[in-house]
Amino acid sequence: MRVDRVNDISKKFEMIRTASRGSVAASSHGQITGYFAEPDEYEEFKRFQESRGSFATAELSEEKVKAIGASRMDARHKHLDRVLKSK
Repeated sequence: MRVDRVNDISKKFEMIRTASRGSVAASSHGQITGYFAEPDEYEEFKRFQESRGSFATAELSEEKVKAIGASRMDARHKHLDRVLKSK
């Protein structure tokens, strides 16, 4: 972390203190540049990230591709069809 002014140090420590009570978004010039989070919350996020798996669709078996193609969304999500058709 690079700090140019004493005021910046004060702001960063205030964000860290606030983060001890919950996550805090850090922004610069109106853009979110990062987050301060409680240690427990950050550890939970890291565990979540590590548990997620990804794969290339080319790696799917033909059987799985057919099963996905034949699947249908639950009727509760019917209203989202408009979003897909508008693109």
